[in-house]
Amino acid sequence: MNQGLAGASPSIDKSAENFRDKILRKCGESVEMKEKFFAKYAAEIETLSREMAERFSRGHKLLTMGNGGSLCDALHFAVEFTHPIIEKRAAFSAIPLMTDVATMTAVSNDTDYARVFVDQLRLLGQPGDIALAVSTSGKSPNLIYALEEARKKQMLTVAWAGKDGGRFPEVADYCFIVPSYSIHRIQEVHATLVHVLWDLTHIALGAEDVI
Repeated sequence: MNQGLAGASPSIDKSAENFRDKILRKCGESVEMKEKFFAKYAAEIETLSREMAERFSRGHKLLTMGNGGSLCDALHFAVEFTHPIIEKRAAFSAIPLMTDVATMTAVSNDTDYARVFVDQLRLLGQPGDIALAVSTSGKSPNLIYALEEARKKQMLTVAWAGKDGGRFPEVADYCFIVPSYSIHRIQEVHATLVHVLWDLTHIALGAEDVI
């Protein structure tokens, strides 16, 4: 076996109490970060949910994008709208960008990965639509370029970030920043925001608050 790839055999910590402490600490940090985040942004989340509801009601769509784990959050947000988990709630048009590997690799190979979302957003986006970019840093060039293009097309621009927000506050109408440098804590808050914003958008449209 290639020891350079496999590395040394790991030392297994069998202390259950030690792991219990770690579990409780990590969960406590996650809860604390969520409480801090939602207390800060509650009013803006309400305003955004009402604006999204109004745009969906007029037939506009949501375009989502991200890189790596943040792409998973963008995908999650889109599928909540296209296939609601509560049957009585309406479905709305939501498209995650660059989930087609053939197109993504073609664009990246022929142009530049920093431009990977721009052409698709330019093709699919219309004035009045909603563009959401998800990132833990707010510094991803491909997302920044896409948000800039979305603004040119008179779309509503929304960004989720972490750390100091990077450049996202400059290019988004709504920017929600998780005040943490832990990728895990940032993504945990983003995952909760997926459900909160989806739920409130439907409530703004008159759906019953059942969650």
